Amino acid sequence: MLNEILFYSLDRAIRQYRKFAQANIDRAGIDITVDQWLVLRVIDEHDDLTQADIADRVFKDQASVARIIALLLKRGLIGAEPLPNDGRRTQLRVTAAGHDTLVAVQPVVLSNRATALDGLNEATLDQVRRSLERIYTNCLPSPVTPTETPITDAATQNPVPVAKGS
Repeated sequence: MLNEILFYSLDRAIRQYRKFAQANIDRAGIDITVDQWLVLRVIDEHDDLTQADIADRVFKDQASVARIIALLLKRGLIGAEPLPNDGRRTQLRVTAAGHDTLVAVQPVVLSNRATALDGLNEATLDQVRRSLERIYTNCLPSPVTPTETPITDAATQNPVPVAKGS
């Protein structure tokens, strides 16, 4: 059964939480999506990031983040100032209207989290955090040591498994 697969259950919970969170934001009459809020929040916290950096932080592809940024610019929630030392880049800043939106959304976000985590004590939450962090680190790419050169198949350029001690 799919429900017995941890990653299925985790994805299911996240997707349900996002629907729940968006419905509550909509119900509060705030015109922003969860993804737009995430991007706005990241820009508010770090106004020196590239679009690629923002995409990494919100777990979205760069094209999606570019569309969200364009929409936030159009709505006046962020502004873009050209960087004096790099004419190809702009610095994104949250505007007064963007700050007002962040302030309006904050109580909804806190309420959403409280509802979602109801019945889970701090010890349980700490264990979940540690477990998720362990899964994350387990899935990081293994670093290649400077003396190791991965062997690849000449035709496909795919790594070739090498038995230990070879």
